[in-house]
Amino acid sequence: MASTELRRSPHCDERPDGAKVSLLVIHAISLPPGEFGGPWIDALFMGTLDPEAHPYFREIAGLKVSAHFVIPRDGSLIQYVPCEKRAWHAGASTWKGCERCNDFSIGVELEGADDVPFAEPQYEALVQLVKDLETRHGKLDLAGHSDVAPGRKTDPGPWFDWARFRAAVT
Repeated sequence: MASTELRRSPHCDERPDGAKVSLLVIHAISLPPGEFGGPWIDALFMGTLDPEAHPYFREIAGLKVSAHFVIPRDGSLIQYVPCEKRAWHAGASTWKGCERCNDFSIGVELEGADDVPFAEPQYEALVQLVKDLETRHGKLDLAGHSDVAPGRKTDPGPWFDWARFRAAVT
């Protein structure tokens, strides 16, 4: 894997006994919504988000959420949760008839939003990450948050180029 900055989110726990990683869930996140850069995604995943720093943060401060990886707009890679642990990213979710997707998935957050294209370096980093993860876990199903939580979530949104991404990882 390319150089990865390691952070350790407190928002994770052990996977259930016998759980095998078989799914990668792609998300999009921006904090505040529609704004990129800044320390806010990190603060959310580390449990240190200041509810007074922005009006939106009052709604989400105190949430205990995380992802295994975050890929900012510049294509760098930050790991918040070791892959053998369960990150808290998918919430109420179902994939191929199995509920609780966090039990058997790896969550990747792309810094982005539903109304803007993702950056070229993000695709490059995501493709390399998937290839690296598949060498350790075998072929993974690839889904968006909207696929595992339809009606509740929309990310990674209409600007994520699934055809391009799937072609690059096969």
